[in-house]
Amino acid sequence: MMFTTRRLPVFIAAAALAVSLTACGGKSGNQSAQRAGDVITVDGSSTVFPVTEAVAEEFQKTGSGLRVTVGSSGTGGGFQKFCRNETDLSNASRPIKTGEHDSCAKAGIEYIELPIAYDGIAIVVHPKNTWVTSMTVAELKKLWEPTAQGKIKRWSHIRPDWPDKEIHLFGAGVDSGTFDYFTEAIVGKEAQSRGDYTSSEDDNVIVQGVSGDELALGYFGYAYYEQNKNKLKLVAVDDTDDANGAGPIAPSPGTVSGGTYRPLSRPIFIYAKVKSLDRAEVNNFVDFYLTQGPALAREVGYIPLSGREQELIRTRFSARKTGTMYTGTDSHSQTTLEQRLSR
Repeated sequence: MMFTTRRLPVFIAAAALAVSLTACGGKSGNQSAQRAGDVITVDGSSTVFPVTEAVAEEFQKTGSGLRVTVGSSGTGGGFQKFCRNETDLSNASRPIKTGEHDSCAKAGIEYIELPIAYDGIAIVVHPKNTWVTSMTVAELKKLWEPTAQGKIKRWSHIRPDWPDKEIHLFGAGVDSGTFDYFTEAIVGKEAQSRGDYTSSEDDNVIVQGVSGDELALGYFGYAYYEQNKNKLKLVAVDDTDDANGAGPIAPSPGTVSGGTYRPLSRPIFIYAKVKSLDRAEVNNFVDFYLTQGPALAREVGYIPLSGREQELIRTRFSARKTGTMYTGTDSHSQTTLEQRLSR
């Protein structure tokens, strides 16, 4: 594979920079310079960022006097920090990879894997695009596989009856869990992609790119489409397997949680460091996250887990069950999240 992706400037402050969410109170400047033990550090996926940000804001309203910092360096970048013992929690839009797990193990870091909501990967175009309503998985593969680089450059290269106009691509950066998930689901192998597209680990940047270009096509988390659907057009995806539902299917809360929007439906996660959970403030924050997260996830456009799934996740957390439920390419198998949690 070759990566020569162009990167848009990151100016969406909420997700481009680490956001420090500090509880309000009457403390002086010196008093508010809290001990390291009073700070909960989170980094990782920009897709999961809005949920964790919302939870952190609500948690701090409880008057704990704690500071929660939420960064957004992508799933891969977040795991690097997590396995270097720089963060307490890691946001992830895909399961931890074997290499990342091994890096954490080498550093003596144990973790608990906690799904917190469902999200789909949305394929979007500009609203003035009149020719695209749906695409097959095979067409998406033709467009995004490494051999497409420098060759599949016009809409007519995908379907002959589409306009003979340039296609401008926007997608997730290589440190993004969305990139890993999309390439494995569509191309068939993780991290295999053409490189001549505009990339970012920040979904907001991709939203802006597609919404400002009538010849654009891009992909990012479905929740970001929900927040910006007035300036984007959703493309339905046909996996050509009628067992999952006949014809093209667009992502929605029902199709994502029900598993018919294949192969681009996925759970999203937080990973909690076991050692950090020995600190009462971190344990309380994660407990608060699991309690309040479903409602807050819905508010910011994500799809809540089922009641049974939430119950199993709380049991997993209470029992301090460490490690991942996913191995190798198992993340795209037909095994449901409830089945994984019940193992």
